[in-house]
Amino acid sequence: MSKQLGVFDTVAEALTAAEAAQKAFVAKTDLAARDKIIANIKTRFLAKAEDIAKLELEETKLGVYGHKVFKIQMTSMGILDTSHLETKSYASEQGLTIVYGAPYGVIVGVTPVTNPVATVIGNGACMVVSGNAIVFNAHPSAKLSSAYGVDLINQAIIEAGGPENLITMVKEPTLETLDQMVQSPIVRLLVGTGGPAMVKALMKSGKKVIAAGAGNPPVIVDETADVETAALEILKTASFDNNLLCLGEKEVFVVESVADRLIKAFENVGCGLLTKEEADKVLAVAIPVNDKGQREVNKKLIGKDPAVILEAAGIKKDKEYGMLIFVAENESPFVQMEQMMPVIPIVKCKDYAQARDWAVVAEHSCRHSAAIWTKNVDRATEFGRLIDTSIFVQNGNTLAGAGRNGPTIATPTGEGICDANSFTRKRKYAMASGANYIL
Repeated sequence: MSKQLGVFDTVAEALTAAEAAQKAFVAKTDLAARDKIIANIKTRFLAKAEDIAKLELEETKLGVYGHKVFKIQMTSMGILDTSHLETKSYASEQGLTIVYGAPYGVIVGVTPVTNPVATVIGNGACMVVSGNAIVFNAHPSAKLSSAYGVDLINQAIIEAGGPENLITMVKEPTLETLDQMVQSPIVRLLVGTGGPAMVKALMKSGKKVIAAGAGNPPVIVDETADVETAALEILKTASFDNNLLCLGEKEVFVVESVADRLIKAFENVGCGLLTKEEADKVLAVAIPVNDKGQREVNKKLIGKDPAVILEAAGIKKDKEYGMLIFVAENESPFVQMEQMMPVIPIVKCKDYAQARDWAVVAEHSCRHSAAIWTKNVDRATEFGRLIDTSIFVQNGNTLAGAGRNGPTIATPTGEGICDANSFTRKRKYAMASGANYIL
């Protein structure tokens, strides 16, 4: 196999190459040239979406092939060009001031096993738009597909006239290689997507951090909702790539008067309803009790098909399902823990107020994503204020709130859904003494 562009044996090589590329990039490439590069990145990844999905699924063993193809396509088409870079101006008799979004320089990016290549494309392209270079420390279980993505994005950049090695990564990523990247004086910004431990590690660096952490998105369905539409839309997101999306609904709180109708609607769109006995068996294998007596998500079942989870639980079904559902108590680990499986607990609530209170607790102040199905605007407003999430959707699935941006939803550090502007530092150019003010 020929050497992949941007993939290096050592951290030092990856960082040095990225630094040189970034300096050449800002010195020789104008905004029109950046847009040409972005257009070529889109073309390249759209053409290779099926190959990427196949490689990613083979390597990670997570998710659904068709959904991965769609994810790569949507990420590629959603990349925004330089026209979306924010520039602000202020004018008065004292003069004209302009605030620009300037590049940081070299950024380190930590990618997750759940969305490895989508993160390379989305964050990589956003950072190119904003004039940066990025060095990825990929998840070790997705290093091959990530390297494929890094190689492909470099090919696209070079073809469109940009410098080589604007996007780099270390061939064998580890915690040690990440630490080397974090400590390097070359690196100005850290961008991480992953769990609380990763976020905590980056925050200790003393450098600027944009971090996407955990989420446990709840959804409320009240008695005024279009129940049948709610079931279909929740299925679309909660089953997408076997619920690997961090913003996907993880638990449903439904007002009791429409609960049976919602469950029937879920069954009608292809969900499998588990009995209490079956749900207990699934819980035992999906979130078992560890040797410390605590519930812990079984990583071997994250992102697996419903059939695989049922087989692990010793349950036989005569048909395949897009998602598994079951009636749960509010205290169920499936309700209170982020589990990233196509297994959705449905909690019956006596009224909207109880659903609201339980949903807020289950979100655990992650401030990630939430949704409500209701025709009552006051309820939607109240719940939106209380849940305080980066993404909040009324009468739609949570994916509707993602929009056309990068794949990083930075909840712990507050940036929310990231785009090219998220990866810029603000520079102010002041023309004083009334300069350039002609009114």
